[in-house]
Amino acid sequence: MAQTLTPTPSESPPRGRPFSEAPRAPALRMLRRVLSKETRDDMLTTFGELREEYGPIVAHGAGPFRGVFLFGPDANRFVLLDRRGIFSSRKPWMRIMGGTFPNGLLLWDGEAHKHQRKIMREAFKRPMLRSYTSAMNPMIERGLGRFDASAESGAELKAFDALKELTLEIGASVFMGAELGESTTAVNTAFEGLVAASMPGGIRLPIPGLEYQRGLKGRQFMLKFLGSMLAEKRANESPDAFSQMCHAETPEGERFNDTEVLDHMIFLMMAAHDTTTSSLTSMMYELARHPEWQERARAECRTLGKPYAEFEDAPELEELTWVMKETLRRYPPLPVIPRMALEEFEWEGYVVPAGTMVVVSPIVTHHMPEWWTRPYTFDPLRFSPERAEDARHTHSWIPFGGGVHMCLGIRFAESQIRAIMHQLLLRYRWTVAEGYEMPVQQAPISKPKDGLPIRLERI
Repeated sequence: MAQTLTPTPSESPPRGRPFSEAPRAPALRMLRRVLSKETRDDMLTTFGELREEYGPIVAHGAGPFRGVFLFGPDANRFVLLDRRGIFSSRKPWMRIMGGTFPNGLLLWDGEAHKHQRKIMREAFKRPMLRSYTSAMNPMIERGLGRFDASAESGAELKAFDALKELTLEIGASVFMGAELGESTTAVNTAFEGLVAASMPGGIRLPIPGLEYQRGLKGRQFMLKFLGSMLAEKRANESPDAFSQMCHAETPEGERFNDTEVLDHMIFLMMAAHDTTTSSLTSMMYELARHPEWQERARAECRTLGKPYAEFEDAPELEELTWVMKETLRRYPPLPVIPRMALEEFEWEGYVVPAGTMVVVSPIVTHHMPEWWTRPYTFDPLRFSPERAEDARHTHSWIPFGGGVHMCLGIRFAESQIRAIMHQLLLRYRWTVAEGYEMPVQQAPISKPKDGLPIRLERI
């Protein structure tokens, strides 16, 4: 099917109907939805119902709390590519995670964002990605001990917990150049607090017992933990991302200061292990529910003919990549992406005023039957060259966002997922209980509420 490219409705000055006439969800209903646990658990149903009931544009709120949902690939392209430079990523994300990740790459706009991204890109060039993947492979092999113990005993394993521990250890080694050892639990607790505090709608006050206070404590811990290594990383260059960011320099001589290095490292470590853990867990679940695909992926890994999957092996693991992409379609790490309109614009015949919170939704787009065949069915073949459903539109598959704020670590994440899954498939066969359906909490990052209990068999 040829790629669909419809005219962008907002390239000319707005001439449409006033925003007050746009389809609108009742205020109390929206407030309940935003604050409810059900929305955190199932944003696909919540926002999918909004789209079905009201259409591709749904207004809500008023005054400083005015917002709008824009649904579909065209809206994703318009907002994320932001050719007119009228959408801020920093303003909404500062509201959500400004206290815990104040200078993460996602929280910069315009020239400042370009400056930060240009320097950070030095740590993600292909030679570094090859080095990171080669370094993590023996770590993956050593880190599968928890999986081995479960396979030998026959006891259930909480896959999410085991994968989180593994990816945290890998992230610490590859990105920090450190072995966590006895600090593993403390670092894991710090990141759990940081992520939990980033849930939209939470109370942003440093009150003991609240998630936000846990997040602030987690941030202070990580600043102290990473700060204790900073002088050494500045003094001696090494292959890890922490050191690379300390020494990264653009051709123009631009470098990070100490505060920027620490803030980027905290955000990078969160993104590197939490989102990867989310995707790996969902992959294990789908491969347990679809043993024919587990065997198919395993056969491909065996054909590779070696115990480790390196960065360059991606083309040889084509079907495993389809499985990964289909998993990211069904369970994108971020179900919604917010922006703030800096200028008014027209969409679907309505003029949206400046100061409006604009939200697009990867998870809703990924389940639109206009773009995906049987969208609620796990079907990796939709990413095969013969079907290529993701090529129907440039922004119908956006698990890593898009535009200038597209995830900088996308190639690292894909390589890490392939490397870990390759070793898991060669080493184990796994199942879930008959009739089991994974209960998912979709926000702030998609994960199973029960940890995904699986049973492993050593091959």
